[in-house]
Order: sequence, then C-alpha cells, then structure tokens
Amino acid sequence: MIASKLAVALSAMLLTASLPAAAAEAPQNFAVLDTPAALPEISFADAAGQPKTLADYSGKVVLLNIWATWCGPCRKEMPTLDRLQAKLGGLDFEVVALSMDRKGPDVVKKFFAETGVMHLALNIDTSAQAMFTLGAVGLPMTLLIDGQEKEIGRLIGPAEWDAPDMVDFIRARIADDQKEK
Repeated sequence: MIASKLAVALSAMLLTASLPAAAAEAPQNFAVLDTPAALPEISFADAAGQPKTLADYSGKVVLLNIWATWCGPCRKEMPTLDRLQAKLGGLDFEVVALSMDRKGPDVVKKFFAETGVMHLALNIDTSAQAMFTLGAVGLPMTLLIDGQEKEIGRLIGPAEWDAPDMVDFIRARIADDQKEK
C-alpha cells in the first residue's frame, strides 16, 4: 500500500517536472497567435538617422515596443523595458523601443537621460507610419517577433516587462526560437 502511494507520488512528480512551467505561459493581456504571422515591412531610423527595418534583427527574438515620450503609460513602462534589455538582451534577443515622436530624436535622448534608460537603442519613426502599418490602436503597443521576423503575439497597453512572469515567458520564446534554428 505504501509502495503504491509512493509510486503514484513519484509518477506525479515526474509528470509535472516534464511539463512546461506555468510561468512560461503568456502573461495577462498578452495575445499569442496560434501560428506566427508575417509582418508588414516597416522602416525607421536609429539615433544617427540611419535607416533600419525589422530585417536588421533577423535571427533574434525581438520585443518591438511602439511608444512616444508624450504617452504617460509609455513613459512609465520604458524603465521596465530597459531592465528587460539589460537582463536578456544579446545575440538571441533585443528590445526595440520604437518612438513615434514627431519632434525627432532629441526629445527621446532627453527622456532617456531623465529616466536613466541606458540599455535601449534609440529608434524613431517621426512619420508614425509604423504604428499604423502594424495596426496599433493606441500606445503603447508591443509585438513579440521570432527570429524569422514573424509575430508571435502582442500586448496593447503598458506592462511590467521585467516582472518575473514576463521574463520567464520571453525566455521560453527565446528557447523555442533557438530550437527551430
């Protein structure tokens, strides 16, 4: 009797150990697509005014955050994106914070300096065309993109990007992407 209870308990432990962690599930309000979807082409500029596209990040999982300095919720979440980039950024992952500020990169540089953002590259689309092309219904809007430049999912509104559940979720997506290479 004790042996059978022990066997059942051991089986349950082994089964749960092989299942994905609940923390790797999509956080609240993060809409994950059943199948990654192709994205329309967007273009923007870096801090030096050089043209960029999502193809520049091919092979990496990208968290593309569409934001602006005049957007209150965007301003609040930007430090969390900076911390996420510091924690996970590298060869396999990058946070691409894409500003929609029409006043140009100087306003973004000032905001980064004021808030201590140090790990995010400055990217800007002064035309705001990327926002409309990607179907943003408001700011902020964030897309998670796989290494093949396909959308995995999106979150409309602000989030705490460096929260443990979010970090675990993104780490799991990076690991999934690496398996596909």
